[in-house]
Order: sequence, then structure tokens, then C-alpha cells
Amino acid sequence: MMVRASSANVEWSPKDKKWHVHIHVGAEVIKRPLPNSGHDAGDDSLKTAAVETAKNEGYEVDPAKVSIAH
Repeated sequence: MMVRASSANVEWSPKDKKWHVHIHVGAEVIKRPLPNSGHDAGDDSLKTAAVETAKNEGYEVDPAKVSIAH
């Protein structure tokens, strides 16, 4: 059984030159890179990557609760 995450957000890191997903589970925040997504990736692909990354970490996140910070 997967733990439900309350939300997630995806942000571009100019320092790392890659997207990172921040998965929010209660007061905890899990930060993971999205190495296969380029700077010009679309919102839909970033949301899909965020949901998949959360799933790989053992969390379930509703795609409607994934925000993208440009």
C-alpha cells in the first residue's frame, strides 16, 4: 500500500540545470531530480514525471495536486 502525498511541486534549478520534484507528505518534503526532463519540457510531461517519481519512492500523488513553477 502506498502512502498518499498531499501535493507535489516541480521547480527548475538553474544551479543544477534540471527539474526537481518536491513531494509533500505531511510536514516532510522529499526532493528528487527529474534527470530526463529538459528545460523546455511541457507541463503534462513534468506532471507525469512527478507522479511517476513519487510512485517510485512509494508515494501516491494526485496529478491535479502537482504544480509547476516556471
